Amino acid sequence: MRYFLHLAYEGTQYHGWQVQPNTVTVQLELQRCLSQVLRQPIYILGSGRTDTGVHASHQVAHFDADIPDTLDEATVVYRLNRALPKDIAARLLHPVPDRAHARFDAEARTYEYHVRLVPDPFSVNHSLYLDRAPDVAAMNQAAASMIGSFDFTSFSKVKGGENHYVCVCYEAGWHPTPGGLVFRIRANRFVRGMVRLVVGTLLMVGRGKITPAEFKAILLSQNRVDAGGAAPAQGLFLSKVEYPAELLPAPAETLELPYFVK
Repeated sequence: MRYFLHLAYEGTQYHGWQVQPNTVTVQLELQRCLSQVLRQPIYILGSGRTDTGVHASHQVAHFDADIPDTLDEATVVYRLNRALPKDIAARLLHPVPDRAHARFDAEARTYEYHVRLVPDPFSVNHSLYLDRAPDVAAMNQAAASMIGSFDFTSFSKVKGGENHYVCVCYEAGWHPTPGGLVFRIRANRFVRGMVRLVVGTLLMVGRGKITPAEFKAILLSQNRVDAGGAAPAQGLFLSKVEYPAELLPAPAETLELPYFVK
């Protein structure tokens, strides 16, 4: 039986999502704890790979397992949370068709990047502090140029291992929050390093170093060297992963999970 696991994690202590030699990752910890709880080897595959220090308020992974009828999904989640480190939390487990795929069946993903304009010692690991407010109107003008289907080579890590760099961006913009800003971007897919490079370059617009028209020219150039530096990892969250209705849990199970609400 194949299952989707919805989870969240605070990424400060992890070298990203994907299993790597001689280091601690979120995928590694989940596989270790799921194998312990279910008493069988478990391999999980996530909807996407987050980098070192990046967080997720909604990540989805799938795995195959033989769970006995005497053990329901809610009990598995309870036991899994007891086994997991405190900075990883399982939210919901539900069966899906055998061919369902957490990565390839995702219809859209949303990332959020948090910026603080007021110093806050409790947000150091979850946001970027700016001592001067950027020009939000200019950044939103630049961000609007990404809406649609574009090749995001300019905003991808060099040698990212992608087959192609075309993404369909549905939403991109900065929004006020108490004491700061949040940049929200929603697309069908993201290439490696894309959001942090986009944010870093948009902040150049906000500081007046480049214009919105120059930002658009960078996007269209498909040349990585034209973009700015990547924004620091700690402000970035994978915040929502969307799937077709047939791969979602029953509505009653999602009442307390705001990332299912569109």
